[in-house]
Amino acid sequence: MKLWAGRFRKELDQKTNDFNSSISFDSRMAAEDIAGSMAHAAMLSKQGIISTNDAQAIRNGLADILGDLETGKLTVDINSEDIHTFIEGELTSRIGDAGKRLHTGRSRNDQVALDIRLYLKNISAPLRQQLTEIVLVLCNKAEAYADAVMPGYTHMQRAQPITFGHHLMAYAEMFIRDIGRLDDAVKRMNVSPLGSGALASTTYPLDRQAVAETLGMSGITNNSLDGVSDRDFAVELACALSLIMVHLSRFSEEIILWCSWEFKFVELDDAFSTGSSIMPQKKNPDIAELVRGKSGRVFGDLMTLLTVMKGLPLAYNKDMQEDKEAIFDAFDTVRMCLTAFIPMVDTMRILTENMRKAAASGFINATDCADYLVGKGLPFRDAYKVTGALVAICIDKGVTLETLPIDEYKTVCELFDLDIYDAISLDRCVALRRVYGGPAPENVRAQVKRVRELL
Repeated sequence: MKLWAGRFRKELDQKTNDFNSSISFDSRMAAEDIAGSMAHAAMLSKQGIISTNDAQAIRNGLADILGDLETGKLTVDINSEDIHTFIEGELTSRIGDAGKRLHTGRSRNDQVALDIRLYLKNISAPLRQQLTEIVLVLCNKAEAYADAVMPGYTHMQRAQPITFGHHLMAYAEMFIRDIGRLDDAVKRMNVSPLGSGALASTTYPLDRQAVAETLGMSGITNNSLDGVSDRDFAVELACALSLIMVHLSRFSEEIILWCSWEFKFVELDDAFSTGSSIMPQKKNPDIAELVRGKSGRVFGDLMTLLTVMKGLPLAYNKDMQEDKEAIFDAFDTVRMCLTAFIPMVDTMRILTENMRKAAASGFINATDCADYLVGKGLPFRDAYKVTGALVAICIDKGVTLETLPIDEYKTVCELFDLDIYDAISLDRCVALRRVYGGPAPENVRAQVKRVRELL
């Protein structure tokens, strides 16, 4: 039965009905729909709009429906138009006329606006836990490899020495920001639109605040038109999800590079790698590649939401039914990616010797060489030119700054002495970068401690 059937003399064309229906995807909001209906019924009774007996019958009937859905005794009828229609119809078939009074003072417009807010708030909690988990995995690895020297890169060229722990904590910072954005999105979605009606509220004396408090929401929407037509919270969540995928994709790109024979900085556990059907030597980072690829899917979901909303006049329009598939898909994709990604990072083996060899052969201590001369009184720009000349000599001779004889140093600048070799040692170069946020091992450990306390 269609909730709007009274006005119409013909049944909806079956193909049109299938096109119009949302039950295939909004059925996942059944628990939230029932919770909202229970709170609404209790408020209607409190306000004297329906009887106490009807409210109790509604509550008991809804509780039974939820229990039957959870146990599998009841399955959602895919021929229903949406989850709201299905639950109201099932309730009425069980308790009779009392079920028909549930929708008093309510429209599907404010009902679905409530359901999706409640649903997205509820499923954000396990996502937040996953983000916390990946940050803690990164903290554990960063602490273990706070002293492991590796080359830091700019333009994908070896630039300056850092540590693997420092590199990992950069991603920890990204995911911490993701947690903050998720918290902000949940905060703004956690207000109740119920009572907005179809668009112009209702003449019934509803207590909207009581419903919000019953549902654990922080407040109510302030304008009935906005209450039913706002989907900013879904867009905002999709933005937060997209940024999570940006960070996962960047991290995946680096892991893919690090796994290659050209880098060989890490080796993924066999449980998170695949092979080739023709090349027996291959060990492919498929998990990281899939995560990198699925980022585009989440970005597409964000664009779907933005495009749906950009031209809609107030108030509710059927276009807004498209919000659910997009935000549900974005959410499911991010959670699936994190589920595979977290143990992949946790179990990967770190090849510290290869990292150090790469750091030793890329002149990444050239800045420290220049700083050495600055310490001797030479202006930085002059020190920069001197060091550049030394690098050119090293390249010509096939040596490094560490192995270049002191006589060669002195031919370029008399300020050099034997202590230059100590100044440009990789461990010292890293250890002296104690500026807050820098890669000194003590800084990395302090950052790990701060992040753990923050979480």
